[in-house]
Amino acid sequence: MTGSAHHPIPVRRGHLRDAAEKIEQATGMRVEIIGGTLVMSPSPSGKRAGIVIDLRDAIRPGLAAEHEAYENVSVPMPGDPDDYATPDLTIGPRAFKEEDGWLLDADAVVLAVEVISPNERLKGINEKTAWYAAARVPRLLQIDPRTGTWSLFTRPGEGEYRGVIHGKYGESVPLPGELGGDLPTSGLPVYGSRPVP
Repeated sequence: MTGSAHHPIPVRRGHLRDAAEKIEQATGMRVEIIGGTLVMSPSPSGKRAGIVIDLRDAIRPGLAAEHEAYENVSVPMPGDPDDYATPDLTIGPRAFKEEDGWLLDADAVVLAVEVISPNERLKGINEKTAWYAAARVPRLLQIDPRTGTWSLFTRPGEGEYRGVIHGKYGESVPLPGELGGDLPTSGLPVYGSRPVP
């Protein structure tokens, strides 16, 4: 379940990041700072983690030589490294493999992928989508195993994505050639006992 905690007083730069790192170490939960709010997610279920692996394995072979697919890489809001999100999968420069840091600048990201958790709420999903748009991440792919659907957001501007394509499992996600072209979704599972379409 995704939860959030608001800090009741103004904080100095770096204070929330320190708190986020301590929470991650103590609990194993993934912690992000979205718009100055700590957002915590439990470790992913096996099914959710498997979806991320399946997507990574499907995307990697078709990537242009300069790109790589990363898990557990955080993307900061431009100009504010204490405001960051950690996509489930991030497509960015292959050269990042040589970096010691854990933040990949938003302008270097070509695709962020978020797999929605079973108990994630619409408000949190919408806030994170707006965050990626404000950070100007050019493409955001949301996979929703609750419903067997996906959404591809493009053309960020003015704090929102101006382009969006929705689809369901079995329909390919139309990615550009540098990202391998159409991404198949027919083998992705749904949460619960519903059969895969």
